[in-house]
Amino acid sequence: QVQLVESGGGSVQAGGSLRLSCVRSGATFSRYCMAWFRQVPGKEREGVAVIYGGGTKAYGDSVKGRFTISRDSTKNTLYLQMDNLKPEDTGMYYCAANPSNPLSWNQRRAFAFWGQGTQVIVPS
Repeated sequence: QVQLVESGGGSVQAGGSLRLSCVRSGATFSRYCMAWFRQVPGKEREGVAVIYGGGTKAYGDSVKGRFTISRDSTKNTLYLQMDNLKPEDTGMYYCAANPSNPLSWNQRRAFAFWGQGTQVIVPS
């Protein structure tokens, strides 16, 4: 059983930075495809960033150049460094994991395991 626990959310002014963390337990970390999604009420869960089992990374168009996904296998931890935050980045951020690389990463159904989420607020 894979468990994911996010932390690091909070409220930050526009232009500021936050770093989210996701601690994973239950399986070999480096072989999993890991991702960050976000969701606001009334909207679909949106893929933010992914890191594949081999280490390749990809980002949603709205966060390219501002967010960086990384992982530390020694700590079983996934990170999302968020810089130059904007009000539209506000939402609940979820960590997701899947034992294989999905064909299309930015869809909710591509990932088998999910954390409970951590809230990010960027006031306008």
